[in-house]
Order: sequence, then structure tokens, then C-alpha cells
Amino acid sequence: MQALTERAKLVDRKPMTFVERLYLWNIFKGMIITFAHLFKKKVTVKYPEQKREFSPVFRGLHILNRDSEGRENCTACGLCAVACPAEAITMEAAERKPGEEHLYREEKYAARYEINMLRCIFCGFCEEACPKDAIYLTETFAPANFKREGFIYGKPDLLIPHPKTGQ
Repeated sequence: MQALTERAKLVDRKPMTFVERLYLWNIFKGMIITFAHLFKKKVTVKYPEQKREFSPVFRGLHILNRDSEGRENCTACGLCAVACPAEAITMEAAERKPGEEHLYREEKYAARYEINMLRCIFCGFCEEACPKDAIYLTETFAPANFKREGFIYGKPDLLIPHPKTGQ
């Protein structure tokens, strides 16, 4: 049978020598590696005083975006929930009522929008799938919490503040 890739490597099945059976050489090599790490520069960051720089493609907490007038961009199309491989996003759609034109951009909006951060793998597929640029991942960490319920972010937690009123 031919290998599918050219990365196949033949394994040498020759019997081990007496020194190899004692494993002393392997233990000695491991100790050399351990002692070499003692003299290397420490990689620990002293967090409050010193901030770590992140990659420009770092993906953190989710944010639901608004337009310049403060209306929600999300139209509850469900593409972000379908694209999520971890099934962390749940939403319920609702119809906009007369008089709510200042709250929602389209006729349909997300009445309930939740992200379970315990399931989220921060892949960014929800951001790529959204046709209205309603959701994006920021450069902030997900904060720690003591209870599982604290990791389920609802719509009030995810919406950015209103650009005019600040709420």
C-alpha cells in the first residue's frame, strides 16, 4: 500500500543495546535540558505592572455592534449560530413593532442573543459569517468567574454602549 503523503518515516526495529535498556543516557539528556532551562531568561510577565503584547489577530470577547445612530445591527439571521462549530450561540428572532425604528435597523431583530463562553473556542467563524458586521471579537480577555452561569453572556452584556446616550 502506498502512503498518502511523502512524510512517512520508516521505523527502525533493531533491538536495544544494554545501555539503552538502562535508560541512563535518556535520563542524562533530560537532565541536561532541565539544567539548560535554569539559565534561560524567564518568560513570566508581572501582570499588573507589565502588560503582554498580543498578536494583531488575537480574538477575545464578543461584542454586538450598533450603527452610528445607536440601532442594533443584528437581524437575527442565525448565520453566526450555524457557523459556530461549538454551538455556543443561541438566539431567538422577533419582529420589530411600530415605534421601535430607533432601536433596530431592520424589521427583524434578535430578541434573545446568548453566547456560552465555556463552549466558545474563539475561532471567529461567527464574525466571518455575519453579513451585517453585527458581531466581532475584541482584544479583551473573557473575565474569570466562580459560577457557570456567569459565563453565559446575554444581549445586554454583549451590546456596545449607545453612541449618543452611552447606555
